[in-house]
Amino acid sequence: MDSQDKTLEMGIQEEQQAQTTAAPAEEAPVVETTAAEEATVENPAADQETERKTYTSKKEILERITDLAHGDEPLQKEEIDYLKTVFYKLHIAERDAQFKAYTEAGGDPANYQITPDPDEEAFKAEMGIIKEKRAQMFKEQEAEKAENLKRKLDIIERLKGMITSPEEANKSYQEFKALQQEWKDIKNVPAEKANELWRNYQLYVEQFYDLLKLNSEAREYDFKKNLEMKTKLCEAAERLADEPDVISAFHQLQKLHQEYREIGPVNKDLREEIWNRFKVASTVINKRHQQHFDTLRAKEEDNLARKTALCEKVEAIAGAESKSSSDWEKRTKEIIAIQAEWKTIGFAPQKMNVKIFERFRAACDNFFTKKAEYFKSLKDSFKANAERKRALIEKAKELQDSTEWKSTSDKLIALQKEWKTIGVVPKKLGDQLWEEFLGACNKFFEARNAAGAGQRSEEHQNLARKRDIIAKLKAVAEEQGENLQEKVQKLVEEYQSIGHVPFKEKDKLYEEYHAVLDKLYGELNISVARRRLSKFKDNLKQVAERGESALDNERARLMRQYEQLKSEVQTYENNLGFLNASSKKGNSLIDEMNRKVQRLKDDMNLVREKIKAIDAENREKE
Repeated sequence: MDSQDKTLEMGIQEEQQAQTTAAPAEEAPVVETTAAEEATVENPAADQETERKTYTSKKEILERITDLAHGDEPLQKEEIDYLKTVFYKLHIAERDAQFKAYTEAGGDPANYQITPDPDEEAFKAEMGIIKEKRAQMFKEQEAEKAENLKRKLDIIERLKGMITSPEEANKSYQEFKALQQEWKDIKNVPAEKANELWRNYQLYVEQFYDLLKLNSEAREYDFKKNLEMKTKLCEAAERLADEPDVISAFHQLQKLHQEYREIGPVNKDLREEIWNRFKVASTVINKRHQQHFDTLRAKEEDNLARKTALCEKVEAIAGAESKSSSDWEKRTKEIIAIQAEWKTIGFAPQKMNVKIFERFRAACDNFFTKKAEYFKSLKDSFKANAERKRALIEKAKELQDSTEWKSTSDKLIALQKEWKTIGVVPKKLGDQLWEEFLGACNKFFEARNAAGAGQRSEEHQNLARKRDIIAKLKAVAEEQGENLQEKVQKLVEEYQSIGHVPFKEKDKLYEEYHAVLDKLYGELNISVARRRLSKFKDNLKQVAERGESALDNERARLMRQYEQLKSEVQTYENNLGFLNASSKKGNSLIDEMNRKVQRLKDDMNLVREKIKAIDAENREKE
């Protein structure tokens, strides 16, 4: 052995002791990854952090995205997509909560306006920075990969040159080892060139090893150490089958593959055996990893199908015709329920997640836009109807003081008919306008009735009949014996069945009638109203014990009730002027209204008696 061979052998021994690696004798397996997992393979630690990190507020996400935008940390596509998805999920949930609070507080959905979100603007700005950084980073990485490819092709050419001179192989060993180290130091190359590049490199490395005229002992020792290291890698890969975290096991396997590539060859007889063992262990992990993502993709596909169905429901609701406010409110509740269901469904496949959400949001926006347009048109209709009713009120007010009874009556009746043809307005405003309109009409008809009272013989006949009944009631009040209650009831019913009396006489007649009734009710105790009055008087002592102002408060309440009853009586009597008693049906309607008026007057009398009782109680206290 010459000095050059000794130097070569010593170099090999030093290399073995330092456990540096020669080129592998067989092709290491290429583990397939999906496009969505590329960033994960490059940085598994970051991927695990992204999967396990849970964000509960937009502020947390904004802080993280800001750190990524302005820091030196590698930008992982998977994490950035995840941050974007979670941010807008929280953002939409917050916007929905604001809308719900607005409507629950009584706000009109048609007038609701979305408030600009400063967090969203800040998030978009940071995402813009990240997009620029990623574009620049991608450009730099591609340039670096192209340069690395050029350098590795140059190494292969130099290796090819070495194996063309077998007699110089031993002398070229140190240069060969330097090329191996240089190859190892060079990192990523374009993915489409990686496998072909590796196979060519491996081919020429093995050919160079076959040319080396090393002594048998050193060569066998090298093979032995490589076998031990590869066996340990096989055992480590086999243990990964029990790793509960599938993603972690997959990333650990990547490291094992990298180590396997960097270990030199083993004895030719064992190369296939050790390689098959490592490949079998790798296949188990790869299948688990693939099944994990198959399951995940299946779940995402199911989520996509469910979300698509919800989109179709919202689109159908938005496309349906809503003819009334109740229809819109009913469908609004359906949309809100669908939105709540949407939030319970997980992510769809990455390529479709944003698209399906945009479709859902567009359908919801379409519905609420149509709803806003409907209520805007409804408000316009309300406004137009209110203006028409105000115009009729002005006309009625112009006629209310007229003394042309016949022509003005016809005009007011025509106005009332026109009023009925006008559409609805909001209830509160409608009641207000109706009271104003009715007041103008009543003013005229009351004046007309008062002016024509002396000419109505029927009303004078009614007056005579009612006075005759009052006389009979007075006679009953002087009688003693049985069936007095029945007699009184018949006379009251007969009195109530009689129509109007002259306007000037009605108050006097009313007082005379109720005076005799009060006397009868007091003596005979036959009225439910009188029993209620008696019970009221019994309770006055208890009311007085509540405090000095208790009786005053009760008296004020009764006064309001009295005024309300009085107003109702006036309204009924005014409306009686609108009715035509020429038909049998018209006459029966007048009779019914007369009975209602009488009942109201009876209630007024009871309230008045209660007020008198309170006044008497106050006098006793003084």
